[in-house]
Amino acid sequence: MRLCRGLLLFVLATIGLSAQEPAPAGLKVLTAGHSFHVWMPPLVAEMAKAAGIQGHEQLAISSIGGSKVIQHWDLPPEKNKAKPVLASGKADLFTMAPTFLPDPGIENFVKLGLAHRADLRFTLQQNWVPYEDPELWLSRNKPKSIDRDQATVAQLRAKHDAYFKLIEDHVKELNTRIPAARIAVVPSGEAVLALREKVIKGEAPGIRSQNELFTDVLGHPGPQIRVLSAYCHYAVIYRRSPVGLPVVSQLAKLPEAEKLNRLLQEIAWQAVTGHPLSGVTR
Repeated sequence: MRLCRGLLLFVLATIGLSAQEPAPAGLKVLTAGHSFHVWMPPLVAEMAKAAGIQGHEQLAISSIGGSKVIQHWDLPPEKNKAKPVLASGKADLFTMAPTFLPDPGIENFVKLGLAHRADLRFTLQQNWVPYEDPELWLSRNKPKSIDRDQATVAQLRAKHDAYFKLIEDHVKELNTRIPAARIAVVPSGEAVLALREKVIKGEAPGIRSQNELFTDVLGHPGPQIRVLSAYCHYAVIYRRSPVGLPVVSQLAKLPEAEKLNRLLQEIAWQAVTGHPLSGVTR
């Protein structure tokens, strides 16, 4: 009997699950962000349901294309979806997605939220860089096309590292100045780079090229990246591994969906547990 139980625990551990950890209580979530972020909530809800998490609820989504968080803060009362939810104290967790930093909207929302709910949790999405290059992102002369298959891992890292550091530095500064904030970073950008490295090496089931991961020159994500980012959010929100969850609906019709789903889960879990500001460890 002990041998069988030990084998079971070993198998569960290898897939990121634990027999000692029942499903956590569902959280009430508020979201504010842009088009690299606002499709995430229904995916996380699907994942939570599949994991047996009861009571997960999305309270509201504030969506503005290409937005900084301050733009959600500055919305007039009749259009502002985030402030009333925070003032009610109903949210357990607030997910935000900025563009470039610093962004005063993050601090504004943190202070408002904590004033009405002392244990409110906050997450900040780390994006992948639009147009493959921060300079192009800020330039008025945007490219009409980009061949992402020309990018090497070293080139991708060179274009992303400085941007990733902006997010880390901003979060560290806010968490130091407002200790109750405890803002966690969701490393979606790191996960996307890891997936692209797998594609370059021919190790991503059903994905033939980096180009097919995106829907346009800006860098809006296809289903593979949307699911990958959502797994990162699930891991940070519920502080548990997504590895072993069933194939989500957005992947169901893709080639080698089962193998791809597993790879995305593993990449997400590695990115989250490897990031010092995610608040999650193995």
